[in-house]
Amino acid sequence: MGRRVVAVLLILLAMLAPATLLAASGPPAVAPRYAIAMQGEPALPLGFGHFPYVDPAAPQGGQLTFGIQGSFDSLNPFVVRGAPADGIPGNVVEPLMARSYDEPFALYGLLAQTVTTPPDRSWVAFGLDPRAHFSDGTPVTPADVVFSWKLLRDHGRPNFRAYYSKVKRAEILDRETVRFDFGGVADRELPLILGLMPVLPRHATDAAAFEQGGLKPLVGSGPYVVATVRPGESLILKRDPHYWGQGLPTTAGMNNAATLRYDYYRDANTLFDAFKRGLYDIRIETDPTRWTTGYGFPAVRDGRVIKETLPLGVPAGMNGLVFNTRRPLFADVRVREALGMLFDFEWIDQHFYDGVYTRTAGYFDGSDLSSIGRPASAAERQLLAPYPQAVRDDVMAGAWRPPRSDGSGRDRMLLRRALALLNDAGWRLAGGTLVNARSGQPFAFEILVETKEEERLALVYAHFLARAGIAARVRMIDDVQYQTRLQRFDFDMTQYFWFASLSPGNEQAFYWGSAAADSPGSRNYMGAKEPAIDACIRALVAARTRADLVTAARALDRVLISGFYVVPLFHAPGQWVARWNHVGLPARTPLYGPRFETWWRKDAH
Repeated sequence: MGRRVVAVLLILLAMLAPATLLAASGPPAVAPRYAIAMQGEPALPLGFGHFPYVDPAAPQGGQLTFGIQGSFDSLNPFVVRGAPADGIPGNVVEPLMARSYDEPFALYGLLAQTVTTPPDRSWVAFGLDPRAHFSDGTPVTPADVVFSWKLLRDHGRPNFRAYYSKVKRAEILDRETVRFDFGGVADRELPLILGLMPVLPRHATDAAAFEQGGLKPLVGSGPYVVATVRPGESLILKRDPHYWGQGLPTTAGMNNAATLRYDYYRDANTLFDAFKRGLYDIRIETDPTRWTTGYGFPAVRDGRVIKETLPLGVPAGMNGLVFNTRRPLFADVRVREALGMLFDFEWIDQHFYDGVYTRTAGYFDGSDLSSIGRPASAAERQLLAPYPQAVRDDVMAGAWRPPRSDGSGRDRMLLRRALALLNDAGWRLAGGTLVNARSGQPFAFEILVETKEEERLALVYAHFLARAGIAARVRMIDDVQYQTRLQRFDFDMTQYFWFASLSPGNEQAFYWGSAAADSPGSRNYMGAKEPAIDACIRALVAARTRADLVTAARALDRVLISGFYVVPLFHAPGQWVARWNHVGLPARTPLYGPRFETWWRKDAH
C-alpha cells in the first residue's frame, strides 16, 4: 500500500508542476490527468489498484509456451520489411500508456503517468514517470518519445506514418513532459493513438537501419527482454528482474510467467498435433470442425486439457465475400443484393460447421453499436437526413436481416427473389445462363482466395450461384500474389474480415471512406464512395459522448448494410480456447476477450 500511496502523490505533484508550462503554450490552461477515454470519463478512479480482469495474487514464475503457425525473420514488428516474431510489442517495447481492455477505449498511466489535452483535443502532452527506464538502465526521457515519433512517422508501418504525420510539432516542455501539437486540427482520437505509441531508446536504436528489420533485439522498457532467438523456429523472452513498472496499477496481476516461449510450426495440422502432445500451453481455435470433432484425444477426456468458450464483449466484425464495385458487373446494388440471397448459410453451417456459427448481419453485431433489430433514433435520422437514398426503409426500421433459407441448398423462393432482382437490373436467363439483356454477355466472375478453407467455401457458393446461371470461377493463389492483388484492388470478389472495436474512429475512413477507395493498400476493398458513409465517419471521429458515438456507428452500420457491399458470412459465439490444466486465468474475461498477459502457470515456483 505504501508504494501505491507514493505513486498517487507523484501523480498529484505531476499534475501541479507542468500546469503553468502547459498554460504558457497557449490558453486555456488544462490540468493533467491520470487517464483518458475516447468519450466520457475513464471507468477507473485515480488510485485504482489494478484492472478488474486480473488476479493481483496470481502466482509468479514458470514458463508459458505459445504455438505459432508460420515463421519469422525479424524482431522488429514496427516496420513493413520481414515477417516479425510474436511477443515484442507490450512485452519488450512499451507504449506511453496502457489500454484497459474492459472499456471501449481508455488509457491509463504507464511510461506516461499523466496526460493533458484541451476539450477540443487539438494537442496532447504526456508527463513521464520519473522512475521509467529501459532494460539497460537508461532513463526514458521526452527526447526518446520525440525520437520514437519521428522514427515511426518516417520509417514505420503505414498506419504509424498515417497517424503520426498528423502531428505538426513536437515540443519538450521540461525533463518529464512532451507535447504534440496538431496544428489546430481537432482530432479526438489522435491523443489516444499517440498514447499507444511504442517508445524506443534514442541511444540504442539505429535510425538509419531501422526500416531494414532484422534479428537484432530491440531495447525496450517492457517487462521482458529477448533471451534466445532461433530464426524461424523459436523466440524466448525472459522477465527483466529490474523492470521499472512492476506493481503499477496497470501492470499488477500481469506478466506473471518468468519466461515466454514462442514456437513456430509450418502448417495447421502440425501446430495442432504439437498442442495435443503438450508442446505448447494455450490454443486459440478458429476451425469449427476441429473444435467440435477434433478434441477427443485422451488429455481432453481425462481433464488435463480444458476446452472453453470465453465471452467476447466486442462487435463480431464483418467477415464477408467482398464485391469489388469498381467492376461494372457489381456496380448495381440490386445485383449485389441478389447474389447475397444465393448464399445458403443455413446449409453451409449445418454441413460444414456442425451448426456452431451465427450468421453475421451488420458491421457491429453483438454490441450496442449495431443497428440490427433497432429502429433508427431521432439523432440517427437527423445525421442521415441529407442523404435520403442512402438507407433502405427496412434497414432504417431495424427490420432487415440476411435472407434465411430452408437449409436445403435448393431454396426455390430465394432463387426466384434473386432472379427477379437480377431481371430488374437488366439480366435474363437464356438457356440456363444468365446474360446481359443488352449485350448478351454472360454473368461470370472470379472469386479470389488465399487458403484451402476459403477455397472450399467459395466453391460451394459458386455451386449455389450456378443455379441462377452465374459462372463463378474460384482461384487460389499464394500469399505474396494474393496480398499484391488485394492491395491493387485487382479482383472481382474475395473474402475479407474487418475487425470492429467498441470505439471505432479514424480507421473507418481507411476501411470504407471515399478517399480510400482510390488509395492502393487501403482496406476499402469494395470501393465504396458514398457521401453518407463519409458523414458518419466524420461524426464518429467528432463524437464527445458515448451516445454520440453510438448514434454515428449505428448510422454507419445502416448505410453499409444498405449498400450490400459484401455477402455477410458468419461468426463464432465467443472465443474458443483450449489450455493445459497447469495454466490458470482470472475469473473475469475483459470485453475484448482473453488477455494472456494476465494468465499464469499454476505450478510456478
